[in-house]
Amino acid sequence: MDIRTRTTGINFINNKTTTINIWAPQAEKIEVQCGKFTISLNKDDFGNWTGFTDLIKAGDLYWVIIDGHKRIPDPASLGQPEGVHGPSSAIDLHYEWTDDSWQNPSLRDYIFYELHTGTYTADGNFHGIINQLDYLVELGITAIEIMPVAAFPGERNWGYDGVFPYAVQWSYGGAAGLQQLVDKCHQKGLAVVLDVVYNHLGPEGNYLTEFGPYFTDKYKTPWGAAVNYDDRYSDGVRKFVTENVLMWFRDFHVDALRLDAVHAIKDFSAIHILQDIRRETDRLIKQTGRMHYLIAESDLNDPRYISGLSENGLGMHAQWTDEFHHALRVSAGEPKTGYYSDFMGIEHLAKAYRDAYVYTGMYSSERARKFGRETTGHPGSQFIIFSQNHDQTGNRMLGSRSGTLYSYEMQKLLAGAVMLSPFLPMLFMGEEYGETNPFLYFVSHTDPELVENVRSGRKQEFAAMHLEGEAPDPQDPVTMQQSRLNWCLLKEKHHQVMLLFYQAIIALRKRHAQIHSDEKELTRCIALKELNCLLLERSTTGSSELIFCLMNFSVEIQQISIPVSIKLAGVIFNSAAQIWGGPGDLSAARQPEHQQISIQPESFIVYQANYV
Repeated sequence: MDIRTRTTGINFINNKTTTINIWAPQAEKIEVQCGKFTISLNKDDFGNWTGFTDLIKAGDLYWVIIDGHKRIPDPASLGQPEGVHGPSSAIDLHYEWTDDSWQNPSLRDYIFYELHTGTYTADGNFHGIINQLDYLVELGITAIEIMPVAAFPGERNWGYDGVFPYAVQWSYGGAAGLQQLVDKCHQKGLAVVLDVVYNHLGPEGNYLTEFGPYFTDKYKTPWGAAVNYDDRYSDGVRKFVTENVLMWFRDFHVDALRLDAVHAIKDFSAIHILQDIRRETDRLIKQTGRMHYLIAESDLNDPRYISGLSENGLGMHAQWTDEFHHALRVSAGEPKTGYYSDFMGIEHLAKAYRDAYVYTGMYSSERARKFGRETTGHPGSQFIIFSQNHDQTGNRMLGSRSGTLYSYEMQKLLAGAVMLSPFLPMLFMGEEYGETNPFLYFVSHTDPELVENVRSGRKQEFAAMHLEGEAPDPQDPVTMQQSRLNWCLLKEKHHQVMLLFYQAIIALRKRHAQIHSDEKELTRCIALKELNCLLLERSTTGSSELIFCLMNFSVEIQQISIPVSIKLAGVIFNSAAQIWGGPGDLSAARQPEHQQISIQPESFIVYQANYV
C-alpha cells in the first residue's frame, strides 16, 4: 500500500486535481455529486471505485450516490459540517507545519494528561486547549492524550460513538483545528496522543454498511456485530483502518495513538489487524524518520499485545493497565463492588507494582476462572497507569472524581502512588488541582428510541454495581455542562497548593533516575496488610543508591519498621508536610532510631537511601 499520501476518499493533488477512491465491492454504480456536477466512478476487481476531476474544490460539499438512488455521506469523509447525516466536506489536508525540528520523546519519558476537548475548557474546542498549553508545560506534562475526535452525532459525546473515522468533529475545530493544535503542542515541547476506536462504530450516522461488508455476524461485541477483519471482503476493511492510522501520523503529525478496547477486536487471520497496523506504522517511521507509538487498551492481561512482531506478538508499544487502578482504589477504601470485588487492596497493589498486572494466572472470582499471564521481560514503560481516567470516573453513576471521593491527603497519596511507580503515569484533566465537578457520560443523539436505549442501558449498568438512585440523563445538555472543568477553583488556596504539589511530585519523578527508571524487575514492594501500608524500593542497574518510599493508606498514624538492609540518607518528599497543606512531618526529617518511622495517615514519604 502506498503510504506517501492518503488514497482513501477525496484527496487533492497540487490544489487542483481531485482523486476519488471509494470502496464499495457490492455496488453496481457509484457517483459523487458536488453542487450541479455528478462524477461517475470506475470499479476495479477489488471493489474500489476511482476517478479524477477538477470540478471539486477544497471546501465544497458533496454526496456519494450508490446505485443511482442512495445519497449518503462519504465513509472516508474528512469533515461533516452539517452533522453525521449531512453532506461531506472536501478538505485539503495540506498544512504549513512549523515542527520540522520536533523529536517525539522516548515513550519512557511520557507523562500523560488525558483530556476531553468539549469539557476541558469553556470554549469546548481545540483553540481552548491551545490556550492552556503553557499551563500543562508548567505542570510538567510531556504528552496530552485527547479523547476521540472522530465525527459523532450532535455536539456532545465522549467520542466513542464516532461514525466517521477520518472526519474530525466539526464543533471542535475540524481537521485544520486539530493540525494547529498538534503544531502548537510540538512548539511547546508536548507530544500528542489521539484516542481512536477500531473495535466498533457508533449507532447513529453509521453508513458503512451501505458501502460494503464492514461488519460481520461471525462475532458479537458489546456494541453489536464486530468489525469485519477476517471474513469475506475483509481486505478492504483492513485497508480502511490501516490508512486511517497512517493519516493521523502522516497528515496530522500525531505522535501516538491509543487504540480503544483492542480486546473487542475479533480477528483470527494469520496476520492480526494490530500486526498490520504496526507494520504500516514501521514503514512510515522508516520513510519519514519520525517516531510514532501505538498504545492499546486491553483488559485481557495478555502481554502478547505488547510483544514484538518477531515474537509473533501484536506489536503495540504499550498498554493501559486498569488493574493497578483497581488495587489502588481498594487500598484507598473503595467499596468492593462490581469489578472492584476481585481486588484485595494493599496486597494486590504490591503485586501490581511488581508485575503491572494483578492477575497473572490466578483464579478470578468475578470471572470464575483463572486469568492473565506474567509480564516478565516487559519494562515498566510498556504500562500506563493512573488513579483516575475518563472510564473510571465517567462510568460511576454520578461521575464522581477523586476530588469529591477522597480526603485532601488521600488525593495526594494516590498521586504519589502513581508517580513513584516504574510505569508511565497519566493524569486525568483537573485532578492536578482537585477538580470537584463530575465527569459524566453524555450524548446528543437525534433518534428518540436510541436515546431511551442509552438511558436504560446506564440504569442497568449501575444496578449491576449495586448503586441506588437516578443517573443523570446523558441526553440533557446540562449533563455535559456539569462535566466542564471549573478553572475558577484555582483561585482557592487549597486547590493552588494541590497544583503546586503535583508540579513538585512530577518534577521529583523527572529529577531522580531511580524513580524515572522503567526497570520494574528492580522494583521491590512489601505490603503491610495489618497496617494498610506499603514499602516501595526503586533502584537502577549498577547503583547501590535507591529511593525508598513509605505509603500509609490507613486513617491512623503508623509506626513502620524499615528493613535492616536499608540505610536511609534523608527525606526528599513528604506529602504530609505543611507546605503541601498536610498535618506536618512527624519524625522523618532525621535518621530514625531503631529503624522505626512514624508516618501520618493517608500520606507518603520518599527517602534517598542505600543498601547495606
